[in-house]
Amino acid sequence: MHDDQPQPLTAFALNCSLKASTSDTPSSTEKMIDDLFRALKPHGVSGSAERVIDHPVKPGVMSDMGRDDGWPSLRARIIEADIFILATPIWLGHPSSPAQRVLERLDAFLGEADDRQRMPGLGKVALVAVVGNEDGAHAVHAACFQALSDCGFSIPGNGGLYWVGEAMQSRNYVDLDDIPEPVAQSMTLAASNTAHLARRLKARPYPGVVAQEGKI
Repeated sequence: MHDDQPQPLTAFALNCSLKASTSDTPSSTEKMIDDLFRALKPHGVSGSAERVIDHPVKPGVMSDMGRDDGWPSLRARIIEADIFILATPIWLGHPSSPAQRVLERLDAFLGEADDRQRMPGLGKVALVAVVGNEDGAHAVHAACFQALSDCGFSIPGNGGLYWVGEAMQSRNYVDLDDIPEPVAQSMTLAASNTAHLARRLKARPYPGVVAQEGKI
């Protein structure tokens, strides 16, 4: 397939804001997701998003925690997409509690590998987008990328996006009139690298490994 007609890809983002979609307060996390979708669009990627807090995601480390659990439907959309975007604000230097819950629920992937040790996340590309008006973006990326890698997701080069405002001030990403140039450049590069890797993995999936008796 020619580069000017790229194979279509899909992205699914989980917005881990503490604000529900019914909130009157705009979400900086939502704005970054929207900006990222715009950066991905020229690469043949269409995206959709959900706010975790809008769903009754139960605590636990299983893919289905039973009656009224809101996670299975979100999990299915992660599996269906080529690209998974975990977007979170920073609170006290850490990912938000909804983001942590997402990672805890993804832990179930470790026990769901097929006969070639391929987890459900294998072959999916993951991006992490972080916003906040305090320090901690690199620490949040480190924690999230480690967990996503453990669950089988592939991390593209320059796959971490963030904007942090001046510490202890009230200006948020959603308040900006324009995307700062360094953020825009990082977003453009991340979108290109992510689409490239996702397209390659879709064309040539990971083979997995065949377990041999007596060998690791």
